[in-house]
Amino acid sequence: MAILQDILYKVSIRSVQGNLALEVGDLQIDSRKVKQSSCFIAIKGAAIDGHQYISKAIESGAVAIVCEVLPADINTNVTYVQVENSAAAAGYIAHNYFGAPTEKIKLVGVTGTNGKTTIATLLFKLFSGLGYKCGLLSTVENKIADEVIPATHTTPDQITLNALLAQMVEAGCTHVFMENSSHAIHQHRSTGLQFAGALFSNITHDHLDYHKTFDEYIRVKKSFFDHLSSAAFAIINLDDKRGLVMIQNTHARKLTYSLKTMADFKGKILENGLSGLIMDVNGQEVHFRLIGEFNAYNLLAVYGAAISLGEDKVKVLQVLSNLTGAEGRFDYIVSTNEQIIGIVDYAHTPDALLNVLSTIQKLRKGYESVITVVGCGGDRDKTKRPVMGEVACEHSDKVIFTSDNPRSEDPQQILRDMEEGLNTAAKRKYISIADRKEAIKTAVSLAKKEDIILIAGKGHEKYQDIKGKKYPFNDKEVLKEVFDVLSK
Repeated sequence: MAILQDILYKVSIRSVQGNLALEVGDLQIDSRKVKQSSCFIAIKGAAIDGHQYISKAIESGAVAIVCEVLPADINTNVTYVQVENSAAAAGYIAHNYFGAPTEKIKLVGVTGTNGKTTIATLLFKLFSGLGYKCGLLSTVENKIADEVIPATHTTPDQITLNALLAQMVEAGCTHVFMENSSHAIHQHRSTGLQFAGALFSNITHDHLDYHKTFDEYIRVKKSFFDHLSSAAFAIINLDDKRGLVMIQNTHARKLTYSLKTMADFKGKILENGLSGLIMDVNGQEVHFRLIGEFNAYNLLAVYGAAISLGEDKVKVLQVLSNLTGAEGRFDYIVSTNEQIIGIVDYAHTPDALLNVLSTIQKLRKGYESVITVVGCGGDRDKTKRPVMGEVACEHSDKVIFTSDNPRSEDPQQILRDMEEGLNTAAKRKYISIADRKEAIKTAVSLAKKEDIILIAGKGHEKYQDIKGKKYPFNDKEVLKEVFDVLSK
């Protein structure tokens, strides 16, 4: 229970009707979950406007309503708090209701198009290895020390997020590492949280179905850094041309990492092979188990955050050198007899796909064929589909276009959209197989000894989203099954 007035701290209030001294039993943004003594926060979402459900929430027992527009019929037994922005208010209210958890831990947020999950996961593993009790909020999973809590979104809603952070504080966590997606920033899911630090990985073509323009996408990412306090640190990838834009207006301490130019955290790749990376990090030579240039950037970001949090350089590099990455990120297995290398990766943007294929090109000996299985999600940014098709064909010997998560769209139409980006030479390299399992089987059947198969787009996901239903599907498990049949 909490007093309504107490949990409105920092909320931009326009008007109040009713008693602010009343007790609130819980917070809800979903009217279906409202019960006796709830405070219902009416949020205007992309598809649903919570204001339409205010009367239903009151019928279910809500004693307080937080909204942007007051309803025509005012119930005198209910307190109404009119606010400038309900989504932002939900962030502050939830943070206050759950005892301001981020004032009791060191919270580090990671944003950018690619690398968020790997960076957040590596930070969690690193600080756990350094002896701290940690929390993780990521696309793949949420963790409180060793306890796994399944993730449904990259960043949970304001109430779920603050409840999780409060659980982490209760469990004794000292550090929490979270992905902060552009959707979450725009929807104020992380508003109200106190960040000890923020990391920027890179920004490329993604989520234009939601943000509409690339400039808007950049502005949203940048707003995360704009709201950091002077006590926080902001670390950016100096090799990304928009890195410095992110920290133009921040109050936080500004730090940089780079492979190409002088930076606070400077790295140089000495060797890059299937056995891992050998890098020079600020003058120290280190062998890492992770593979590829993109992971060299991820490692520098993690190293920078650890140093900024006051950790010892030598200990940090010792622990980092033994860590593996996040599930479904350049995750590879090798077939027993033919020694075919199968790589499963979450790459679902043109830039991420190019990064993975470029890494494969650098790792190959030269005689192996690269066979790529790739699709594009339905009900998402359609403009990247022809680019994905073009990138796959340009950097592979053979390509199979297939379904990703078609959602409500026709899989065949998605494949046709991908084909639009192909020139005459590229058209000779690809085939389309809508059934993802058949596509993976075909890729293996086309592969010869020591060839490399990349299965891109789904990574850690354990399902396929088709017409509103999620069917069990795991790229790595399907690949293992096909390899097992091959070895018999």
